[in-house]
Amino acid sequence: MRTNIDFAPYRRSTVGFDRLFNLLEAGAREDDGYPSFDILKNGEDSYRITLAVAGFHPEDIDVVAQQNLLTVTGKRAEEDGSGEYLHRGIASRPFERRFQLADFIEAGTASFENGLLSIALRRVVPEAMKPRRIEISGSPAAIDRIEGPEKDRAAA
Repeated sequence: MRTNIDFAPYRRSTVGFDRLFNLLEAGAREDDGYPSFDILKNGEDSYRITLAVAGFHPEDIDVVAQQNLLTVTGKRAEEDGSGEYLHRGIASRPFERRFQLADFIEAGTASFENGLLSIALRRVVPEAMKPRRIEISGSPAAIDRIEGPEKDRAAA
C-alpha cells in the first residue's frame, strides 16, 4: 500500500503553492511519532499544542518560535549513575518536534505540568490586514459640478 502522496499533478496546474506542497511532503517524511502531541482549537483564534514529555524536566526542554515555525527540542541531562535499570520503558531519547505555523500565528506562554508541555498559540492579524469599512461620500465640489448646470436651468 502506498503511503506517499504525489503532488506532481497539482504542481503542474497551480502557481504560488510551492511552499504548501513542500510543507505537506516534508511533514509526511519527518514524523516519527515521538513525542506524541495534541493540537486543540480553543476558540476562533486560539490554539494549544500539548506534548507528552514524560521523564523530562522543564529545564531539559527548549521552545523556540520563529516566523511560521515553532520548534520544541528536548535533551535529558546525564544521569548520576545511581542504580541499574532492569527495564526502561519510558522513552528519554532526545527529540526535536517542528510545527509549521500559519501566517499571523504567534506563540504565547508555555506551561509544564504532570509530564505534559502545553504551548498556547493565537492568531494575531495586524490592523493593516484586517478588513475595514470605507464610508462613501461625495466631495462638495463634485456635488456642485453635478448639480450646478441643473440648478442654473431650474432657476431660469
